[in-house]
Amino acid sequence: MTTAAAQQRPAPRVLADVVATSRVRDVLLVLGGTALVAVASQIAIPLGFTPIPLSLGTFGVLVVGAALGPVRATASLALYLLAGVAGVGWFADGASGWQFASFGYLLGYVLAAALVGGLARRGGDRRPLATIGLMLAGGVAVYAAGVPWLMAFLGVDLATALGLGVTPFLIGDAIKAVVAAILLPGSWALVARLRR
Repeated sequence: MTTAAAQQRPAPRVLADVVATSRVRDVLLVLGGTALVAVASQIAIPLGFTPIPLSLGTFGVLVVGAALGPVRATASLALYLLAGVAGVGWFADGASGWQFASFGYLLGYVLAAALVGGLARRGGDRRPLATIGLMLAGGVAVYAAGVPWLMAFLGVDLATALGLGVTPFLIGDAIKAVVAAILLPGSWALVARLRR
């Protein structure tokens, strides 16, 4: 790309904006985001003491949110959710439908994708500490939908739901946030180098 062409293109607001804009590209990005979350969700470890599996799905959601921005990421996760409810077995452990304890977390995926995408669009994924905050905010969005569903599904109180559906996952959330704090700002640094 010539310097003049690089100067004419606006600076990308999210990582997906690095590639030239088109409707086809947007559809492919949405489908790719859906596929990434579906594959990441299959990397799951059932925990014997809770009905919520340990999964990389949440990490996939947060990375998709940051990379695609709020609109495309929300579309990706809405597609993931709707197809899973319709019977595609790509939720953790090959689950589908909606009548299971962790379904509320999947609703939270859509909220988290929108939130993280919006924060990334404002530059929240370009510095390590800001990225950690962005990832933790996305995690809170997932829990905000997941914990009430878990309470209602199991008929338990808030303290029990937190013990089953939040506390066991906090260390993993911290690790995912650190990985994202390396991955996302590093990707932006590479983009900046390539645009020079």
